[in-house]
Amino acid sequence: METKEIKTQTLSEMKDKYIGKTGTKERDMYEYELRMDVLGKMIKSARQERHLTQEELGQLIGVQKAQISKLESSANSATIDTIIKVFKALNAEVNFNVKLENTFVELT
Repeated sequence: METKEIKTQTLSEMKDKYIGKTGTKERDMYEYELRMDVLGKMIKSARQERHLTQEELGQLIGVQKAQISKLESSANSATIDTIIKVFKALNAEVNFNVKLENTFVELT
């Protein structure tokens, strides 16, 4: 009986093949949306750890429950100001990393 060798690929190779190479518009959009999705999940997790409802968190930062819900499901439409307000209300530390032309700068 003949056996076939299974070709394996890394996650990066799969992304390159099905989404696009790093630096392409499609890949950049995918990576951005993924980061925003993770950010939304982090907000939800922090809110739940603080035993707050979406409505209570919204009241703390001056927005409606619906905006917190949207933020948790995907932070795409949120401004940095809103995200900072949310994490501040949750007593969570926020750090941003910015990479500029081969130079790494960390903003705290």
